[in-house]
Amino acid sequence: MMASAIPVGLPQLSRDPLTSTPEAGPALATEAPPVDPLASDRAARSRLRLQSSGWGALAAASAGLIAAALALSDAAASPLEAGLRAAGCGFFYGLLAFHLQRVDPDDGHLQAGLVGALCGIRSLSAQGPQAPLAPSLMMECARIWLPLWMPLIGSALMVYGFQRLLAARHRSTLAVPRP
Repeated sequence: MMASAIPVGLPQLSRDPLTSTPEAGPALATEAPPVDPLASDRAARSRLRLQSSGWGALAAASAGLIAAALALSDAAASPLEAGLRAAGCGFFYGLLAFHLQRVDPDDGHLQAGLVGALCGIRSLSAQGPQAPLAPSLMMECARIWLPLWMPLIGSALMVYGFQRLLAARHRSTLAVPRP
């Protein structure tokens, strides 16, 4: 039997009898365990769904509370019905605003257009104005639609302010070196 002439400290190569190709010796202990890309993708998607639902819930709660408070001052309107209708539009706004923020965070025109579109959708459920003349028609429209739009505008301002507050807070925690 011949002694092998492999220097000490180098990994030994062995031959696979089926393929006759060299294989590396034992694995080094410094290798990282394999990362499951699907698990990290699922976690990221779950986090995005949770954030989207949070934006929707914040917008729905603020729009519902503003609408209910405005309906308390109007004897003809039911605060519960007004709050629920506004909360539904607010939730829809929150979901769309979150995804719009992810796509293009610096486009204020799209954000304002989204608020305007949802105010228009909310106006479709209102009764039409009954005034025959143009100046009184415009005032009648403002009287009918403005209370419907105020909760959505307030909700949009609240979501926007909350988003800016969190972004500033996140930037300040990143800028401070930790020991």
